[in-house]
Amino acid sequence: MVLESWTIVRARSYVDDERALVRLARSQGGFFTSKQAAALGYTAPKRNYHVNAGNWVRERRGIFRLALHPVPSRPDLVLWWLWSRNRQDEPEGIYSHQTALSLHEFTDVMPSRVHMTVPRDFRRSAAIPRALVLHMADVPANEVEIVDGVPVTNALRTLLDVAATEAVPFENLRAAFAEAKRTGKITRSEIAEAESDPARRDLLRKLKGGKR
Repeated sequence: MVLESWTIVRARSYVDDERALVRLARSQGGFFTSKQAAALGYTAPKRNYHVNAGNWVRERRGIFRLALHPVPSRPDLVLWWLWSRNRQDEPEGIYSHQTALSLHEFTDVMPSRVHMTVPRDFRRSAAIPRALVLHMADVPANEVEIVDGVPVTNALRTLLDVAATEAVPFENLRAAFAEAKRTGKITRSEIAEAESDPARRDLLRKLKGGKR
């Protein structure tokens, strides 16, 4: 009777762990990290078992995907966001610049590489993947929003970042700025805050249509 009770509890534990992992993965487009799985009881042998059995797909070192979960429209965004995790397994990357420009639908051009802003103290022991362009900056929370399930610089921050690089013609950025103001993606308070920053004031004037 004791053995039977232990078996039932053990079986329930497995089911609970699986349900918790599925809930977590669904919130991240079907993806999860090895540390997230380990926290739910999936040891290295168990993780290898699920990969070999075809239940999980190993996307990169330390990053998995549920094989049967529908693949999101931009799986690369979830993948590289999870790649940007720190030692506490917390993703730190924020999509920005040309990638954010595309995600905000300010352009139809899809950049060939993914642009991401990471904290100034961001460090990785391995080489940066060629698919990524990293920008080092500390982005305040009020300049970040969620698009397609991942963090992205907000509309104004995106346009200012791209304007600073001069990678996109200013006339295109001015048109995007005007449209974002019209639709409310950029608010008056955001503009006022940007105008109070000397480093951004000139860029903002150009976006409004001032002389370059």
